[in-house]
Parts: sequence; C-alpha cells; structure tokens
Amino acid sequence: MAVGLKILSGNSNAPLANDICDYLGVSLGKAAVSRFSDEEIRIHINEDIRGTDVFVVQSTNSPAENLLELLLLLDAAKRASARRATAVIPYFGYARQDRKAGPRVPISAKVVANLIAAAGADRVLTMDLHAPQIQGFFDIPLDHLYSAPVFTGRLRELGTSDELVIASPDAGGMAMARSYGRRLNCPLALVDKRRPRPNVSEVINVIGEVEGKNVIIRDDMIDTGGSLTGAAEALKKNGAETIYAACTHALLSGNAVQKVEDSVLDSLIVSDSIRLSEDKQSGKLEQLSVASLFGEAIKRIHEEKSVSSLFESSDQT
Repeated sequence: MAVGLKILSGNSNAPLANDICDYLGVSLGKAAVSRFSDEEIRIHINEDIRGTDVFVVQSTNSPAENLLELLLLLDAAKRASARRATAVIPYFGYARQDRKAGPRVPISAKVVANLIAAAGADRVLTMDLHAPQIQGFFDIPLDHLYSAPVFTGRLRELGTSDELVIASPDAGGMAMARSYGRRLNCPLALVDKRRPRPNVSEVINVIGEVEGKNVIIRDDMIDTGGSLTGAAEALKKNGAETIYAACTHALLSGNAVQKVEDSVLDSLIVSDSIRLSEDKQSGKLEQLSVASLFGEAIKRIHEEKSVSSLFESSDQT
C-alpha cells in the first residue's frame, strides 16, 4: 500500500471501518469523536495528517449526529492540511426525498450533497444509492459502488436458475431485479402495490410466475419492514415455496425486526453498511460484509487506478 493513506471513522459504523482497514493492511486513524457537556459533537484528530490521502468512513443513517460527525471530520481533515478528503458513505441517508414530489417539501438529498461538498470533501464513495440520479447532485467526483458482487455469490446458494425467481417489491426496484435476474439467469416477478401514505403500503397483485419457486425479494433497503413483509405474504399466497429477502441497507426502524420474525420470510440477508444494535438482531437475519468492496475501491482511488470495474453499472440498467 502506498504511503500517505489514512482511514478515519465516526461512530456510525466503526466495525466496518476496522474491517476495511484490515483489508487494506493499515491501522485506523486516531480520531476522537466525543461530546462536550452540552452534547455538542467534539472532533479531534490525534495524529499528523498533513499531505495525506484521508478517507472518512461514516454512514449517515439516523440519528442526525451521524451526518454531522461526517461533516465535522471532513472539515477537520481539510483544516489539518490533508491532501485529499474522501467521504466514504456506505449508506447515504436522506436520499428518499430526491425530487419535489409534492408542494412545500425539501429535496433532502441535494441539501446533504451540498453540505458534504461545503465541509471539504474532494470526492464521495458510496454504495447502492436509493436513487442513482443523486450522483448528479454532487459537483465533486462520486464513485457509486453496487453491492452485487457481495450478494450474488450468496444468492446463488439459494437454488438453481430453474428454482429461483427474483422479485421486486415495487415498480421502482425493477432495474435492480433485472440486474440480479441476469446474474442468476432466472425469471422476474413484481409485487404491484399502492402506498396511501409514507411507510404504509397496500399490496395489490403479483405479476409473474412464483408457484413452487424459491423467491428472492431484492431491494436497496428495509426500513419499517411493512412493504417487504407484505410483499412476502402476497408471494406466499401465490404459491412461492420459500421466500428470501436481500436488502442492502438494514435500517430496521420501529418494530421492523418483529415484523420480519412474524412474517413468512425464511431469511433476511443484508449488508453491514449500517451497524446493527443488539435490539435489531434476529434469527432470520444474515449479514454480509462489504468491507472488501470498499477496501478495494479505496485502494484504487488512493493509487489513482481505475475503479470502473467495481461499478458494474451496465447491470443496473
């Protein structure tokens, strides 16, 4: 590994940051992320980083302090004369409001993009954005990784191409479903639903043949779990033999874990882009590591080598 690489981490996902460092063969940088007595975030980088290539690993899931830690770490790195500061965001939060879908609402993804750039980031590295067009909100380079290399190997173990069906829980996820359908050489299904209000969904119909099949519901995230478990129930009623869910980002808010436990899902496969607390563990939950994917991307960026082979963008269209 070339000299001058520094990996820093906030509190959102220190285990993933350590795993990335293990892949790269470097030590995690010495950065203290603590609180003042009034709970304001206090950042202090406890080593010289002048002229180095700094990568700040921090997902921006709730609470909002995770985003603020990222911004302050980036600012600290730039003020400490880092040669370049890259925001490594395994899960990019505030992405669901990516357009003005109604009156008097913000475009949150654009606001966050502006904040990251204003804090001093020279580039961004992220994975499985909720909406790929968010890449265009940044005026700095952004590398958008896909988790497919991590998930595909595991999903192949769930059955042969004749036994598997990839299902999308809504029309917006069909591009991702098609990608995995090509990879696994299996057919697709769509769960058509209507959403009367945010985080509440009503399943309407299943489009595609799922009877007697091992169905994999593929989505970029699981939040409350309502859409996913509802889709699983609809697939079961249409004759699916076994039902798995593969979701990159495990937000698992509210009683999502209990919903999964009580559902007809046989297994929920997620990545470690978000650190899961003890209360979000489940016997049905399986977590895959994306440390090697991010580690390889960081290595190539640091060594000024191409990272395009990691994007696999042609499989997302």
